[in-house]
Amino acid sequence: MLSIGAHVDQSDPLGQARARGADLVQFFLGDPQGWKAPVVPDVSPDEGVDLYVHAPYVLNVATGNNRIRIPSRKLLAQHAEAAARLGAKAIVVHGGHVLKGDDPQTGVDNWVKTFARMERPLPVLIENTAGGELALARRLDAIARLWDAVGGFEGVGFCLDTCHAHAGGEELVDLVERVLAITGRIDLVHANDSRDAFGSGADRHANFGTGQIDPDVLVAVVAAAGAPVVCETPGGVEGQAADIAFLRARLPA
Repeated sequence: MLSIGAHVDQSDPLGQARARGADLVQFFLGDPQGWKAPVVPDVSPDEGVDLYVHAPYVLNVATGNNRIRIPSRKLLAQHAEAAARLGAKAIVVHGGHVLKGDDPQTGVDNWVKTFARMERPLPVLIENTAGGELALARRLDAIARLWDAVGGFEGVGFCLDTCHAHAGGEELVDLVERVLAITGRIDLVHANDSRDAFGSGADRHANFGTGQIDPDVLVAVVAAAGAPVVCETPGGVEGQAADIAFLRARLPA
């Protein structure tokens, strides 16, 4: 059976895992919209719950703006080191975007420079994103360009978000097969329904069966990926526990 859990607040992540009946939890190490150094919670080892860390949303190592790119590299490295100290399985980071008028290849080159200079004490998982025509990891053709450049780095993996794919304009049917043809791997799944329509570019998650994604298709994506699952859905303990139970009841044993 796949490990299934949820994105939770960084305060008492193990307690929140138990409240949801989760096999794993994902959380931030500080303000996701801020630039401060990571804050490591007091988490005792728990063999029954795996930990994943999500890097701050503000990070953008792809941009040509030096005042964003350079601090982003530094903060990503700090969060990776802190996540490793916690014993986390991986850290998830968005692919970022380039500036208007810039060649997307410059963003790819900036990712290469990031990984060439950065120690990776744990796997760094690049996540597909929902919106932005200048995003490096929204559509599969852009992900293919990025992966051709960074896929060979040790400790670099991929996180597939179902809401982001739907909102980004990628059909979920056979999505796993198309992603694997590019990356050769899916290390983590963010299983989320989408509040908004296909191709909307809106990153608005919904609980399973309440949004725009066919629940059977969502389950099929999770099953095909065969990777640990994080429900980044709303509703706190009640909503996320229901989504975890929903997947467990429908996935093959």
